[in-house]
Amino acid sequence: MKLSMFATMALCSLAMASLKAQNQQQDSTQGKKIDLDEVVVSASRANDKIPVTYAQLEKEEIQRINLGQDIPVLLNFLPSVVATSFDGTGVGPTDYRIRGADNSRINVTINGIPYNDADSQTTFFVNLQDFASSVENIQVQRGVGTSTNGAGAFGASLNILTDHVNEEAFGQLSSSVGSFGTFKNTVRFGTGLLGDHFAFSGRLSKIDSDGYVDRAFSDLRSYFLDGVYKDENTQIKAVIFGGEEITGLSFAGRNAEGLEADRTFNNDGLFLDGDGNTQFYDRQTDNYKQDHFQLHITQQFDENWTGNLSLHYTNSRGFFEQYLESDPSFSNPDLTFYGLPTFESGGETIDRTDLTTRRHLNSDFYGTVFSVLYRGDKLNATFGGAWNRYDGEQFGEVTAVEFGQLPSFPFRFYDNGTDKRDFNAYAKASLQLNEQFSLFGDLQVRTINYEAAGSYFTFDGIANLDVDEQYTFFNPKAGITYRPNNKNSIYLSYARANREPARVDFETGSPESESVNDFELGWRYVSQHFQLNTNVYYLDFENQLVLTGELDNVGFPIRTNSGQSYRLGLEVDVNVQWNKWSIRPNIALSSNKNIDFLVEDGNGGFTNLGNTNISFSPDFVAGNVLTYSISDTFRASLFSKYVGEQFMTNEDSNPLESYFVNDVNLQYSIPGIAILKSLVLTAQINNIFNAEYENNGYVFFEESFFYPQAGTNFLVGATLNF
Repeated sequence: MKLSMFATMALCSLAMASLKAQNQQQDSTQGKKIDLDEVVVSASRANDKIPVTYAQLEKEEIQRINLGQDIPVLLNFLPSVVATSFDGTGVGPTDYRIRGADNSRINVTINGIPYNDADSQTTFFVNLQDFASSVENIQVQRGVGTSTNGAGAFGASLNILTDHVNEEAFGQLSSSVGSFGTFKNTVRFGTGLLGDHFAFSGRLSKIDSDGYVDRAFSDLRSYFLDGVYKDENTQIKAVIFGGEEITGLSFAGRNAEGLEADRTFNNDGLFLDGDGNTQFYDRQTDNYKQDHFQLHITQQFDENWTGNLSLHYTNSRGFFEQYLESDPSFSNPDLTFYGLPTFESGGETIDRTDLTTRRHLNSDFYGTVFSVLYRGDKLNATFGGAWNRYDGEQFGEVTAVEFGQLPSFPFRFYDNGTDKRDFNAYAKASLQLNEQFSLFGDLQVRTINYEAAGSYFTFDGIANLDVDEQYTFFNPKAGITYRPNNKNSIYLSYARANREPARVDFETGSPESESVNDFELGWRYVSQHFQLNTNVYYLDFENQLVLTGELDNVGFPIRTNSGQSYRLGLEVDVNVQWNKWSIRPNIALSSNKNIDFLVEDGNGGFTNLGNTNISFSPDFVAGNVLTYSISDTFRASLFSKYVGEQFMTNEDSNPLESYFVNDVNLQYSIPGIAILKSLVLTAQINNIFNAEYENNGYVFFEESFFYPQAGTNFLVGATLNF
């Protein structure tokens, strides 16, 4: 029903636009024109006049390295970003952290629409298969940033803008092939402007990979379609995208002994048959589909005022399937553990058996985002907000047992639902006091109603979930920018953010909401051949939900409130252009501490460990991109990344060792071949020095498990532009 309603609204909007085109008269507002595509995201974006620390990746830079790897991997060389992958190649499920904050604490929006799963607050980029092929640019705001939609940003905000309207017709075929059976094929097209008002474009993609880790394969399909009506002052844009992912589960990781024996071995799906032979369940997979529908209506009222109204709907559904071998050492019998009855056979009670399960997650997410922008000579202001609702269902099914019969098929052993409603309203403004000084203010009020109830599954069996919480947060932000001349600007800002706990926090404890005060002091220098961005930040947390290093029984990281904690850091980002060379180094130095961190002593009390390092927060992260333009059509780049030692717990234990990796990228463009506008050839060799490293992991019964990354591997691709 929601899908048909959304489609009807989109068709009605385009029909109204068509009628307007037929009866259009000369518009009387001939003042300043603005990019209406940018208006869709401008409410939550930063610029050089706003005292916010950010970096931006443009379409040309994305296309250079977009050979099938996921968005977090493409962002890996930006300041303070640490990316990882579970298949070892960056093609399937991936993860990332910014300033030590995990991805559930990084706010992601697509055209201003929240993308984080509202229940878990996590982003699953594997469900945005080849989305980088449809992206105009990505802005990464580090720290709290400006007011945005969705949960508060505690590490960073990722603001993604999809393709601009292309006024000329185009076609593109792009294919790449690489190590571990990796293949990517993409078809893109655009009609250009039809009748000066309409444009349509689309993409179809298919990515396959066997993965570096055994059976960590990826089978990814996706699509992207948009239709646009535009005139002098109006733009109506409908965007539809989605896809399906089928990936082999590879979340078990390897302990230190296992890494020495075989870095690629995957325990997921392993079992012994009746003869004691090792077997692997061939349907040990994650299977998920997502479809996104967005409608953006943008109107420039006059040279000062512009408005935007967006409607959105996302439908998500899928499951992961597992073979679970009976373990006699486990205290709970398998059958009763899953709510199944025991049975008699041959005079004995059978209470253990191998079985297969499917764990489902289905959800609907919909709402509206709106903003009004005023742009004057000295004052720029934005008023906006959003209302969003998440309606989700999680349930588990036993689909087969080795011994006995299921009372029903499939047998549902847990079932719960979530209803989350989120509303925010904000006002932000920047005022140019004189040629040197400008002020920035941003006030947001956000309310959340969160209900979750039913049964859920834990390592100890079935438990009951009963959450009914309401939160109201006030998030103020303010700053000042000083520009002594055209090359230099210095900014100082303060921002406060609050966040509600996520579902996993309620399932594993009694969490408190968390808050942070973010202080940023930065200096930007821009000249023709040299750009410098450097800043010092201090993040002062109250009840920060820090990662414990452990995972729950579906693989979500477990978090706990840590009381008082802080992150203090220095970030430097440089871009030097000299002759045919460019060099873009960045470094991030930080101290990330829990203050007087308490742990249970096993006797009902707590032990104060003093100040400890926050988990998964390296003190030193550095990156660099060195490029030599051999000619106007041929260039070579060296990408380098160093990540210092970090700990997987908050007790300064279970370390992840430092690592240093280097990739080489070569790109050669051949213009005007026969019917082609251009042919672009790209080759990338990843980890050229064959470093053995692990950049993520977890702790299980105090033992460390790691996710190994691939050694030297390659990707080569060709893009035909028509």
